[in-house]
Amino acid sequence: MVAGWPAKIKHMKKTTKNTGPQLKDYKSNTYMDGDMEIRFAIGPEETKNLDSQKLAENFLVKDLMTADTLKLVYSHYDRVIIGGAKPVNKTLTLPNHPELRADYFLERRELGIINVGGTGTVTADGKKYKVEPLSCLYLGKGTKNVSFASASKKTPALFYLLSSPAHASYPVTMFTKEQASPVELGAPETANKRTVYKYIHLDGIRSCQLVMGLTTIASGSVWNSIPPHTHTRRMEVYFYFGLPEEHRIMHFMGNPKETRHMVVANNEAVISAPWSTHYGCGTTNYGFIWGMAGENLVYTDMDPAPVASLV
Repeated sequence: MVAGWPAKIKHMKKTTKNTGPQLKDYKSNTYMDGDMEIRFAIGPEETKNLDSQKLAENFLVKDLMTADTLKLVYSHYDRVIIGGAKPVNKTLTLPNHPELRADYFLERRELGIINVGGTGTVTADGKKYKVEPLSCLYLGKGTKNVSFASASKKTPALFYLLSSPAHASYPVTMFTKEQASPVELGAPETANKRTVYKYIHLDGIRSCQLVMGLTTIASGSVWNSIPPHTHTRRMEVYFYFGLPEEHRIMHFMGNPKETRHMVVANNEAVISAPWSTHYGCGTTNYGFIWGMAGENLVYTDMDPAPVASLV
């Protein structure tokens, strides 16, 4: 044995520090990483065995519109990030999270923003965009600095955010709901009369893979997305808005042969896996923002799941 060897080992134990990356211990499908929630993807077999609480933990996104807060949830379904920003007393800045391993949030991402509150302003790389209620602003890959503000504290803007990875840069574009080619669907007889506004899609605002728009349900109607469908080529998120506090949405989801439901309040979102149906019924009329990311930008790309076939 080399003279002084035990002493050298003892000294090394005292002074050597492990400065490399630390192994994370993933004990659940969801966890907080700093100020962003991370949610892993799960399949239909696991989902059918979840109780109401676990369904909500995996698929329901609450508290998206909290005063002077910008909330982000990273879903591993197509790596979409869901967010909400409610600036009241201060301007809110889009943060760059370490999980992205990027120099800034939109270095390799694109972002769709729809305002469901009062008039607001989005500032992107120093340029201000006035975002009226139900208008949509698209920010392309490479936009470095993004912030959100309200025109009035009494009626603050409510910015709903949806971001997906992007491989190319498309120009910043604003659409009002009048520019979004409104389409009337459904009928009062089936309680699903509604108007669909398509903002970000193949024939509208151009993007890499983000598809986004909103639907308003007519007075006297309560059902959305009938007939139901799936699309394994992309995931989808529904964000419900315009729902009075005392009312709720019964959102149906899951394998068409193993359907489940969640009770959803105003300004909450539901993550829909590519294999999952997604449709709902409210106790009154309402609106919802739909957003998708995946293989293509074709709004009509759906695999039908007829009502009579559901279990």
